[in-house]
Parts: sequence; structure tokens; C-alpha cells
Amino acid sequence: MKHFLCIITTLILLTACGVDSGHFKISGRFLNMSQGNFYVYSPEGIIDGIDTISVVGGRFTYERPLEQEGTLMLVFPNFSEHPVFAEPGKSVTINADASHMKEMEVKGTKANEQMTKFRKQTAKASPPETVAKAEEFINDHPESPVSVFLLKKYFVQALTPDYAKAERLAATMLKEQPKNGQLVSLQKQLSKLKNRAKGTSLVKFSAKDMNGNTVTDADLGDGVAVVSVWASWNFESMEQQRQLRRKLRSSGGRLKVVSICLDANRKQCKDVIERDTISWPVIFDDRLFESPTLQQLGLNDVPDNLIINHRRVVDNGLNTPRLIDKLDELLK
Repeated sequence: MKHFLCIITTLILLTACGVDSGHFKISGRFLNMSQGNFYVYSPEGIIDGIDTISVVGGRFTYERPLEQEGTLMLVFPNFSEHPVFAEPGKSVTINADASHMKEMEVKGTKANEQMTKFRKQTAKASPPETVAKAEEFINDHPESPVSVFLLKKYFVQALTPDYAKAERLAATMLKEQPKNGQLVSLQKQLSKLKNRAKGTSLVKFSAKDMNGNTVTDADLGDGVAVVSVWASWNFESMEQQRQLRRKLRSSGGRLKVVSICLDANRKQCKDVIERDTISWPVIFDDRLFESPTLQQLGLNDVPDNLIINHRRVVDNGLNTPRLIDKLDELLK
């Protein structure tokens, strides 16, 4: 009888303490947000698609099966995004004021607590101060998944990327994370990112679209053009494709578009093309972030883009509003 009671007690404690080894759980509460929804996706594809999280009475709970560590991005109604670092068998709690999301607290794992500390340290910092803090964090914690996120956000995807510094920091991190596939891939891409720099000539490329047809740089013409990167599981990239479709239709043939789909599933990619009536060439090669065309063009994220005019790169990596503004300017 004693043995039986011990087993029951242990099971109760385990259930109360968290989730099983194949799941990850987020729970928490918001001030100034009693009802509503926000969204979650993974830039690395550790979960499929986009999930909706409902807030009721200021509280929420979200649990998903999880087989590997990775990053989840929380997307709030104002389109701000915040990372949560997920680990199988772990749970985290979030406490935040919906009107001051830069100070959001995520507790429960070392990486999320590191990110919370960084977020608070830089909540009121200037952009240069934030970049300096990011570099300091990476040098102090090259083993942390937070460093991978900061490297991409502040040195690769920034308005003014610093690819040379990013390459040096990536090398430092790889000494501590030699088996991090995302980081290995990023380091390889950094040597090619010069191809996306403003003022450089569009590189020649050749790839296959969803139907096996050949797509080349010639499909971008000699005028204003965009190469865009999207995936069905990335909210912002899907919105970017919808805005590009509208701009293409209103351009009177003066705009050309080629996109690269990074879905893992060919059917998902095809379904989006049909649903959203995407009429331009869509490159799909089942290689995800290892796509040769993606790397050749110096693209490295979802969403990502190159804006081209007269066969030269005039801008890159723009968010959707800035991308449309840039196209308006070029198409005047």
C-alpha cells in the first residue's frame, strides 16, 4: 500500500510541476489585455503553421508537442514580435503589460530568463546602445540560443547590416555550438551576403519552380523587381506576398516578382499559391534554409527580400510597409 501511495504521489507532483518530455508549455497573464488573441510561429519550423493563443480574463495557456529545441515567435495585435526559446519537457510563464511589451518577463528556462534580462536592459536604450549590448551579450554567452537570435536581429537583419562583424561573432559562437545547424548555415551564408548589399549587380541564378519550370534572373527583367522569401508558417511573409500581389496588379507590368518558398511540405506551398492566386514564379526545391538559390542571393530569413532596379540591388530585408513605400518610389 505504501509503495502504491508513493507512486500516486510522484505522479501528482510530476503533473503539477510541468509537462511531459515531448511537450512545451507557455502560460501567463497580461495587464491591459483582458480579452483577445495573439499568434505563435517558429522561424525554424519546430511547429507547423501559425497557432492562435486566446487571452481570457488576462490569462492564457498554450501547449504543443515538441521534439527539438528552437525559437517560437509571439506575434501581438500591433504586429510586434517577441521570441520565446522552447525546449521539450519545459514550461515557461509570461508576465507582461500589453502597453509595455519591451519589458515582458519570461521565466522558466535559462535562455528565456537571459532574454528577459536583455529586454529590460535595452527597453529604453538607443539603437546604437542596443546593438552594443547585443554584441556584449554574444561575446559573454556564445553558447546561448539567445545569441543566435541577437546575431540575426542586430547584425544580419538590421537596417544597416554589419556582415563582417556578424561573421566574426558567428565564428565565436560556433566554437561553443558546433552542432547548431542554423548557425552553421548562417555562417555559410554570411560569406555570400555581399550579393545582397546595396549597389551590387544582381547575381545570375537558375532554379526550378513548383511545376518544374526553370526560373532565372532574366525573369526579373531590366526594371523594378523584387525577390521575396516566404513560408506558409510565417505571418509577416504571407502578408508581404499579399501586398506584393496588389502592387504587381497596379503596376501596369512595370514590376516583376520572383519568390522563394521555404515550406517543408510541397503541398502546403502549392495550396498557398492557389489560395492567394500568386501569379509570379515561385522557386521551391525542398531544401528550406539550405536552398542554393536562397544562399546564392544572400537571403537568409523569412520574410526576406531584394529590391532591384536596372539589375542592381537598391535595398534589401525591408518590412512590408517599407517595401511597398520603396516600390512606390521606384515606380513613380
